[in-house]
Amino acid sequence: MRPVDKGAAPRSYSQYQDARKDLVERIGDYCSYCERQIETNLAVEHIQPKSRAPELRNEWSNFLLSCVNCNSCKGQKNIELEKFFWPDSDNTFLAFDYLEDGRLSFNPSLTTEEQEIAQATIELFGLDREPGHIDRSKRPTSSDIRWIRRRETWQLAQSELSRLRGLQRRDTTDIRELVVKVATGRGLFSIWMKVFESDSDMRKRLIQGFKGTAENCFDSDGNTIPRPGGQI
Repeated sequence: MRPVDKGAAPRSYSQYQDARKDLVERIGDYCSYCERQIETNLAVEHIQPKSRAPELRNEWSNFLLSCVNCNSCKGQKNIELEKFFWPDSDNTFLAFDYLEDGRLSFNPSLTTEEQEIAQATIELFGLDREPGHIDRSKRPTSSDIRWIRRRETWQLAQSELSRLRGLQRRDTTDIRELVVKVATGRGLFSIWMKVFESDSDMRKRLIQGFKGTAENCFDSDGNTIPRPGGQI
């Protein structure tokens, strides 16, 4: 899950929907949770549901962006912030790991308590929904194609990695920037970072390329580090 820096509120809002343009300008047109690039139906998401915290209905601090699937899974559940990891306040990239074929899991190097929080976050947004899951409640609906997009993006990123390695002496800055354009057009920042984990130059380019990525969650070589002030 990509950590983001949306910055201070650019203005006040009489209607929360008006914040969508400002959010997209700050952190890109990506779901803050599943990380897919969404051109339409990307909604202003209330971290604390507006039905339970009406005083935060139009507050920038309570806004992220969400796709229909992640928003629906989270629903109107009562949220205790410290029981989950949040992309605008924690280093969520450090909390999660992507396995081969794009399946999402918690980072095994976390403490037991951190693993529990990471798993709770995965379940809150239904990011573990896969066809054939032993728990029928965790099988995706026909409209939930997040698992497909993760798998497709994993394959695409692997293909780009192989192509870059195959270029040998023709590996140029222009070609690396082209890979970044492919990645940012597709979304799923964390998968690209995972696939290119041994290439610090590409990781730094991806961090810069994905608008609004929280740079204080990474060191000068693109390695992940704890976020100042965050739970992780």
